[in-house]
Amino acid sequence: MTLKKSQVKSLGRILPKDGLLLNPAEKLIYGTDAGRRFAMPLAVVLPETVQQVRDIMRWAVQERVPVIPRARGTNVVSACVPQAGGIVLSCLKLNRIISISRRDFTAHVQPGVITHELQQAAAAKGLFYPPDPASVRICSIGGNIATNAGGMRAVKYGVTRDYVLGLEVVLPGGELMITGGKVHKNVVGLDLTSLMVGSEGCLGVVVGAWIKLLPLPGYAATILACFENEDQALESVDQIFGAGLLPCALEFLPREVLHCLSVYSGMPWPDNTGAALVVQCDGLKSSVRQEIAEVRKRLKDPVYIDEAAKSEQERIWELRRLINPASYRLGSGKASDDVSIPRGSLAEAMQGIRRIAGNYSLQVLAFGHAGDGNLHVNFMYDDTKQDMQKAARKARIELLELVLGLGGSMSGEHGVGLAKRRFLNRQPGPGALEIMRGVKKVFDPHGILNPGKAI
Repeated sequence: MTLKKSQVKSLGRILPKDGLLLNPAEKLIYGTDAGRRFAMPLAVVLPETVQQVRDIMRWAVQERVPVIPRARGTNVVSACVPQAGGIVLSCLKLNRIISISRRDFTAHVQPGVITHELQQAAAAKGLFYPPDPASVRICSIGGNIATNAGGMRAVKYGVTRDYVLGLEVVLPGGELMITGGKVHKNVVGLDLTSLMVGSEGCLGVVVGAWIKLLPLPGYAATILACFENEDQALESVDQIFGAGLLPCALEFLPREVLHCLSVYSGMPWPDNTGAALVVQCDGLKSSVRQEIAEVRKRLKDPVYIDEAAKSEQERIWELRRLINPASYRLGSGKASDDVSIPRGSLAEAMQGIRRIAGNYSLQVLAFGHAGDGNLHVNFMYDDTKQDMQKAARKARIELLELVLGLGGSMSGEHGVGLAKRRFLNRQPGPGALEIMRGVKKVFDPHGILNPGKAI
């Protein structure tokens, strides 16, 4: 399937010369994302103005051409793959920080702004944007909004939805809808802002967002605590919360992850380390020092502790960031899921995950946000062997069954995309799913926006 000459001509009138990509070599990268599936788009459009987005969406409805909104393609559930054909609408050129207000504690940004760049610009004014997905240096605010991204600081500060005060959204047909704005409290009408956050580009194209900011914490410190076994680490988590402490971040790294990191690069912990926690506290210097001291008291027989403050913390957090590249030492293929478990069931979940991996002779790396029960589970395998690919697919199905059986969620922050759509009859279930699809039909009656994804 290709676009008609008349359709190409119409798009050419809407966009600048370099804003319409038709050459297969130029379109190639826009056919995939970090989920690693692929489908070639009919065309790629790169609008530079809101009016161009409106004109594109008006054209798409008239021509009944699917539109797949896309930011930087860092999602891992294939939410940006144009498997139903159509055009990819890239927000890369809508990348301005329009304003940051110290007095209002808000930022007004376009969707292509890189999350880390917003954090840096806010920090320069003494302000703080807390959400920090692992891809923070390359992902965009638009993508974070589409998936309701979280990150390591979610245990204390929450996720993207908690910081979106209002949105500018272009709907199918070209209408510009504005929800919310600069105010931090707003209960007028239905909460369409929250509805848009996490909708994976299925309801509208976000072209602007008002973001809530906080005062920038003056000080932060991080502890890397290593233990002989996993039970000691998870008991330490319980003790930390039981003492009334609320760290900024609380990461859990079990033995498989530590071994993988040790093989990948030299690591500081002793050989008998069976699990580790990374704990960060932030706030006023005096209170952080006291909180870190209280955290250390609650650690259950650690065999190694490393503590760092301010910029020195980076050497500890770099270990956490190395997990993804290090994982490919275990296999060229990776079946990834981010699942949410009731926090009290983490030990049971880890046992179940290892049992599933063993049943299929797969290596597994399961780690993540102990503070809110959000685990990242990666079944590693040789992707040149079809039997191993099949085993990984079966393991993923059993993983999601395990998670739902524990009262958990099959995604904590990555979303549904193509990767998990077939499980939607289990969560949220047929009744809720029918209502969701009815909502989509209100916004997108012709089904042109990111078809086949999320719901």
